[in-house]
Amino acid sequence: MQRMVTPIHSGNAPSATAATGVSPVFSPLYQQIKALLTRSLQSGEWKPGELIPSEAELALRFGVSQGTVRKAIDELAAENLLLRRQGRGTFVSTHHEEQVKFRFLRMVPDSESGQALRMQRQFLECHRMRAAADVARLLAIKPGDMVLEIRRILHIGGEPLVYEDIYLQGAPFRGLTAERLERYQGPLYALFESEFGTRMVRAEEKIRAVSAGPQEAELLKVPVGQALLSVERLAFSYGDQPAELRRGLYSTAHHHYRNALS
Repeated sequence: MQRMVTPIHSGNAPSATAATGVSPVFSPLYQQIKALLTRSLQSGEWKPGELIPSEAELALRFGVSQGTVRKAIDELAAENLLLRRQGRGTFVSTHHEEQVKFRFLRMVPDSESGQALRMQRQFLECHRMRAAADVARLLAIKPGDMVLEIRRILHIGGEPLVYEDIYLQGAPFRGLTAERLERYQGPLYALFESEFGTRMVRAEEKIRAVSAGPQEAELLKVPVGQALLSVERLAFSYGDQPAELRRGLYSTAHHHYRNALS
């Protein structure tokens, strides 16, 4: 089995074994390099949108082959943490990129036109509140800690598609106000990334069917009792830190939820 050697010009870079806390006997070398690269992303050594060092430079830094570095980068690219650009190098992915703007939104028009979703946002509320026990548990904070709650509706072509409550930890998003949300024209995750230093890198979802109550029916313009898709999404930042909780109700009159499985 290939083992880590002392880096030639590593500076203060930790060994892969030290970074992961796992012996190379049990952790493939490319996974150790992937952990080191992820740590550099998490620490902000390479910021969203920036070019990372070449495979040759990283191989020299970590004292491994370029093939090992390439395999680690391939996995990070598959997870949308890095983005390869032909002839230009590898960049840190950003939510400002067109292909990752709505990476967690799985609603697709029934027409299957292939056109990108053009969302219009309507913010209903943005205020700070004490976290209820269930919200605190999911966000890994204490009950009663401050959270920011955002309520909004997403429209497509003037048709309301999603009504959602968004909960964010209060401390990292200090300074986020309703006025700031209204002024910002890009996707929320791009705002969180560029102005609050929080990048959502993965998410977990719970999905169930529910019936529209009077409030949801009015907001989504559907009959009371209409079947809706309830999606609870917990998004994580680097280091698997829970950063955002979304609870959304989706109208599926003209759209469906699609996910690719492999």
